[in-house]
Amino acid sequence: MQSHRINEMLELIKPYWLKHQDLDLLALLERIATESGFEGPISELTDEVIIYHLKMDQTAKGEMIPGIAKDCEDDFQSALLKARGLL
Repeated sequence: MQSHRINEMLELIKPYWLKHQDLDLLALLERIATESGFEGPISELTDEVIIYHLKMDQTAKGEMIPGIAKDCEDDFQSALLKARGLL
């Protein structure tokens, strides 16, 4: 499972780093922390914050959050019936 997380991190950070090629790795992480609103020391920055920020950086402005989009139902009636186990 750890290798999956590492691969995901590398896959997400590559396009972001290509946009900011002038930064070294630590400066890049500090920029991600600042943009995501993280206010603690950089040593406490978790990979969840980094991954989430990088995923959101790749989505369009008005687009739904990826984790929520998979659970979204367009039809309210269908959503209620699924929630009650009728569909």
